[in-house]
Amino acid sequence: MDETLRAFLDASVLYPVSLRQLLMRLALENLYQPKWSAAVHDEWIRSVLRDNPHIPAARLHALRDAMDDRIDDAVVAGYEAMIETLALPDPNDRHVLAAAITGEANVIVTRNLRDFPDEALAPHGIQAMHPDRFFRHLLEVEPLAFVTVVLDQQASLTKPPIPMAELLNLFERLDLSETVTELRRWVGIK
Repeated sequence: MDETLRAFLDASVLYPVSLRQLLMRLALENLYQPKWSAAVHDEWIRSVLRDNPHIPAARLHALRDAMDDRIDDAVVAGYEAMIETLALPDPNDRHVLAAAITGEANVIVTRNLRDFPDEALAPHGIQAMHPDRFFRHLLEVEPLAFVTVVLDQQASLTKPPIPMAELLNLFERLDLSETVTELRRWVGIK
């Protein structure tokens, strides 16, 4: 693992199941150090429940707890006083930057790059990165480990079974097109 790659995960990348699973699997293989906050958990859980009211809230809370338990030092706390001192295009995102700074993250992985402009993040030594770019970086640094994680994720999808081509199509729909192009090359799927 690149010890310096500490990535604060925005709710926008924890909301989609397949994206969250890939991020967690990569973290469990020590390809990067993830960071998040209770507020980010609340945000993605609230969004999932809004869009999928049939999912029991207790199931998502158990998932949150499992994430917190499985990854040492992922949960960032004690950043709240900093929130009001920060400026972002969407004031509701200041908690993400404050937690990223407190957690000593050097990357915020988000699907909402426009909400985290370089000029607001650079003074803190942080850059915003779309998950496609983040995954491509990990794939370049640790290609065999990354591909193995994706193969394991696909193998775990058994109810119903999901072929690799279908998983890659799902990743593509999540706007991971450049990562998918590389993965197709690695796994031999056109």
